[in-house]
Amino acid sequence: MKRILVGLGLTVVLAMASIARAETEEPSFKIIEKVGVVEIRHYDKRLVAEVLVGGDEEDARSTGFRLLADFIFGNNTTRTSIAMTAPVSQQAAKSERIAMTAPVSQSRDGSGKWRVRFYMPSNYTIETLPKPNNPAVEIVEVPAETMAALRFSNSRSAKAIAEKTATLLAALAPSRWVPADAPVTSLYDPPWTLPFFRRNEVAIVVNPR
Repeated sequence: MKRILVGLGLTVVLAMASIARAETEEPSFKIIEKVGVVEIRHYDKRLVAEVLVGGDEEDARSTGFRLLADFIFGNNTTRTSIAMTAPVSQQAAKSERIAMTAPVSQSRDGSGKWRVRFYMPSNYTIETLPKPNNPAVEIVEVPAETMAALRFSNSRSAKAIAEKTATLLAALAPSRWVPADAPVTSLYDPPWTLPFFRRNEVAIVVNPR
């Protein structure tokens, strides 16, 4: 009887997690190839809100999330609440400029800061999206691009992300795809999600050889 109850409990948790994800908009993509467990995806252009923050990888993610959440929860020119999407993304980026939905994204620039991003709901354009009141928050249009992505669950610590990024790059090495930017980490679930149920990804922009 106890095993049955535990099984029912896990089924309910899985169902709730699936429903929550299904109701959260994510950037759409088309899988154009698979390299082992790595997906090669084409993304159309996307609209993001982003901030640059200092600190270590995990502190910067937390700070960036709060600043961007403040924007989408109404600290904007029209006091409009903007739907949360998934994921939150994080990237070690180049010093030059590159770009609530899921994900939130974060990247490091040449100054040692991190670029943290929320992807905006697809019903907005750069003209119709409310403007941030906080000058630290910028609205950027990310161009269409091809990305190699590796999905994983459980830990999203800096160490775990570094290990998964190494796995991603090793998978690409013998393939026809060449990395063209710094890796991006995308987190699709809130921190309180049980580790086994989390959807995390590491990805990188690629070009064909």
